[in-house]
Amino acid sequence: MIDSFFRGLFDTDMTRVILISDFLLCIGCSLLIGLILAFGYMYRSRFTKSFIATLALLPAVVCVVIMMVNGNVGAGVAVAGAFSLVRFRSVPGTAREITMLFLAMGAGLMTGMGYLGYALLFTVIMCTLSVLYSHLDLGAQKSAAAYKTMNITIPEDLDYTGVFDDILQAYTLSHELTRVKTTDMGSMFRLTYQLVLRDPAKEKEMIDQLRCRNGNLEISISRQETMATEL
Repeated sequence: MIDSFFRGLFDTDMTRVILISDFLLCIGCSLLIGLILAFGYMYRSRFTKSFIATLALLPAVVCVVIMMVNGNVGAGVAVAGAFSLVRFRSVPGTAREITMLFLAMGAGLMTGMGYLGYALLFTVIMCTLSVLYSHLDLGAQKSAAAYKTMNITIPEDLDYTGVFDDILQAYTLSHELTRVKTTDMGSMFRLTYQLVLRDPAKEKEMIDQLRCRNGNLEISISRQETMATEL
């Protein structure tokens, strides 16, 4: 009676009916894999509650879809095309978030095809490498502290063309004026520079020199943001 309830309308003698025990086993394995991926991503990463919940459930969702189309090549291709069109309607994700989503989908594909052992092994290896790379800060720029963006305010009667060049040449490896903006109803200018400091420890000394030149008006220095759009 129970088996007939879970029998598909289009099941035939050529198509094997998925047993309830197999179905539950695959779902349970997918949920376990999702939890492993979620905990692996949470190590030394900024995350949201909704993303962690999505990462934990995604392998099970993919697993069920693949189990339902198992043996049907056309349906499998259609599902793969549908996955490629998925877009999360939120802020753009980072490259690591996209990678974890693909890992979750790959593990779900394996469990849906019945390769539970391979799926668990794949998940453990990938999560271990992810944690290891995060711990080692792989790809981190050691000189990132030297790259700064500076906003400096000057009075309108001060010609900003090259006014700070001698100071900046002494304290920076390179500097570029990237933006000029009027402020306070046109009574002042705000200049934006992209800097590469020679010695980040002398940042305050440089600011003191600039303050003497701009009449002690506002100066702000922040970490330079990368211009490349992160996936």
